[in-house]
Amino acid sequence: MDIIDWPSPNHGPRRGRDAPDMVVLHYTAMETPRAALDRLCDPVPEVSAHYLIAETGAVYALVPEARRAWHAGAGAWGACADVNSASVGIELANTGAHPFPEPQMAALETLLGGICARWNIPAERVIGHSDMAPARKSDPGPRFDWARLARAGLAVWPDVGGDAGEGDMQAFLAAAGAFGYPVEGEAPEAVLTAFRMRFRPWAEGPLDPVDVAMARDLADRFPVDHRSTRA
Repeated sequence: MDIIDWPSPNHGPRRGRDAPDMVVLHYTAMETPRAALDRLCDPVPEVSAHYLIAETGAVYALVPEARRAWHAGAGAWGACADVNSASVGIELANTGAHPFPEPQMAALETLLGGICARWNIPAERVIGHSDMAPARKSDPGPRFDWARLARAGLAVWPDVGGDAGEGDMQAFLAAAGAFGYPVEGEAPEAVLTAFRMRFRPWAEGPLDPVDVAMARDLADRFPVDHRSTRA
C-alpha cells in the first residue's frame, strides 16, 4: 500500500500516555478528498487526523501516529475522556450519504491492520466517532460496513442467538456502558441510535430485546474497563 505524505500542522504531544490504544473511524462529510485535506491541514479550524483514505484507496498521512491529532473532540469511551490522546484517527472520504467503495475499504483494512499490529490495539478498541459522541456525531454512519471489519478481525460484532430476553432500557444502557459507550449525561435515545447505526442499521422503532442481547454480549466479551457487566 502506497502512503502519500501530506503533513498537517495540527497536532501535539499525547497527554498522559506515550502510545495510542484505540482507533477512531470518521467520514469527512465533504464533497472531495482535496477539500477534506485542505481543512485537515488548515491551522485555523484546528482539526486534523492521522490518515485520510480517498474513495480510490489512496492513503494520505497527515500526522505521525505517535503524535496527538485533533479529530475526536468532546466524548468518551469507557473511562477515557481524552480520546484524542488515546487514539489514531482515520478519515474516510465520504459525504455520509454514499456507500464506501471497495478500494477504500481494502485500503482501510490494510492500514488498520498495520496500526493495530504496531500499537497492539485489540479489535474492540476500533470504534466510530458516533460511538464515543452519540449525541454529537454520526460518522462513519449506517452505510459503513462494520461487519466486514469484524470478519477481518479488525473490529467486533455481537454474537446473539436464541432467546433475546427483554427490551429494558436500563439493562441496555448498563451493557452499552460496560462495552464502552458514554451513557452518563447522554440521552438514552442517542445511545441507542449510535449503537444501532453500528450494529443494526436496518432497525427501527423503540428499543427491543435484540438491542439488549447484542449490548450484553459485547459487554460480556469485551468489557471496556474490565468491570462486571451484568445489569
